[in-house]
Amino acid sequence: MNETLQVILRRRSLRAYADQPLQPLHRNAILQAALRAPTAGNMMLYSIIEVTDQALKDQLAVTCDNQPFLAKAPLVLLFLADYQRWMDYYEQTGAPQCAARLGREPRTPQAGDLVLACCDALIAAQTAVIAAESLGVGSCYIGDILENAETVRQMFHLPRYTFPVTLLCFGYPRSAPGAPVSRFDQRFIVHENTYHRLEPAELAEMMQPLEERFAANPPQSGAQNAGQANYLRKFTADFSVEMSRSVRAWIRYWEEGA
Repeated sequence: MNETLQVILRRRSLRAYADQPLQPLHRNAILQAALRAPTAGNMMLYSIIEVTDQALKDQLAVTCDNQPFLAKAPLVLLFLADYQRWMDYYEQTGAPQCAARLGREPRTPQAGDLVLACCDALIAAQTAVIAAESLGVGSCYIGDILENAETVRQMFHLPRYTFPVTLLCFGYPRSAPGAPVSRFDQRFIVHENTYHRLEPAELAEMMQPLEERFAANPPQSGAQNAGQANYLRKFTADFSVEMSRSVRAWIRYWEEGA
């Protein structure tokens, strides 16, 4: 197996960091790798905010579902879907007026543009993650940045056509990382030519390891199986409800400006 595949297969989320800053060489390499990520039409529909202010990191640790390790991460990068830069450039160059002159209806970014920009941002983020892993730098995705839309917008002065796709923490491991967390088998995830909706027996087989772990250590939540436990802990949790509310607010702000 080549070195690149080894890096990908051994990677796991890291939430405990050594008390040392990232070497400038490593920080720069991670950022440069992100900027070389594939991007739609070479438009680079994303921006990256490096969070260095400790007060902001402390606040993020609270607003992102109370995760204290975030405040201690040596490098914190916020990846934004960003159409604002292009809209400002279009306005500066008279692009809407040009479109109108040629009989085309000028428009503002809509849902499809947002999704495309989100893809750009996530591709850049994952490229940064793989680059970091190859340098011995661990990382952890913080999807909870999607919560508390109004607070996050104010914290980072985010304009209308931006969207906080993900937050990434980086740092050197405090101790040797454990083995990668198991994933579902390929046969349940990879389909050929058409979507295959799993039958009850296939779902049971796919989830068997989760059910075994549940049986060995059942939570005190009232759940009777792993499906119920996940539903209570993840899907109906307060943070999940807030995330959906916030995403609606982000999209409304993107499309309506309010």
